[in-house]
Amino acid sequence: MVKPLGVQLYTVRDQMKVDRDQVLRRIADIGYGAVEPYDPTDDPKGFRTVVDDLGLTVSSTHAYALLSQEPDAVLDAVATIGTDLVIIPGGIPHEDFTTRDGIARTADLLNGLAGHAARYGMRLGYHNHWWEIEPRIDGAHAIEVLAGLLAPELFLEIDTYWAAVGGADVPGLLGRLGDRVLALHVKDGPGGTEQPHTAVGQGVMPVRDFLDAAPDAWRIVELDDCATDIYDALAESHAYLTGLERA
Repeated sequence: MVKPLGVQLYTVRDQMKVDRDQVLRRIADIGYGAVEPYDPTDDPKGFRTVVDDLGLTVSSTHAYALLSQEPDAVLDAVATIGTDLVIIPGGIPHEDFTTRDGIARTADLLNGLAGHAARYGMRLGYHNHWWEIEPRIDGAHAIEVLAGLLAPELFLEIDTYWAAVGGADVPGLLGRLGDRVLALHVKDGPGGTEQPHTAVGQGVMPVRDFLDAAPDAWRIVELDDCATDIYDALAESHAYLTGLERA
């Protein structure tokens, strides 16, 4: 089964606060087939009803709430929205990725949460930014050291843009991580930490090379901030990525 192209809903977080259902409808109208929520505890029953009505798949969900709330309550919400892939998208001190001891503490935390998720038939994942890439331990990126300490069922969602900004040869990194990578965040822009992003295909990222390096991973568009109209950028990203698939 070909995985439908998705959108991380953090991209449209401001619009979601105004009219969630209309945002989801516009995403479906553009042609996206999947969404990735950023807070599964926000009206999970209502969210599930809307995505089901629109024929959208919930590819996975971010769940910062696992770091601060009762895990079972969060995982109940995840079950309601309809996915079995739960991702920690940060929330761990940046300095913990600069030493082996800090990375080991992070692995212990994630492995413990993975045990909770497993009881729900779910898998836990971790999503990177640049601060898990920039530090190197004996020549390896911190995210690679972390991967070596994670339980086998834990997966990674690699944000290709932030990996590149952090100094990684992204295709090489994806090749080394192999089947640990279940999903990619696909974004584009000028290649810095502060500048707004662009529609995918309109920045400096060699997007095709990234996708070719992880052909089976779910593709999820995320634009943290965008200098243009966000719906235009999502439409242009969809056109670019579906064009690559046809090429």
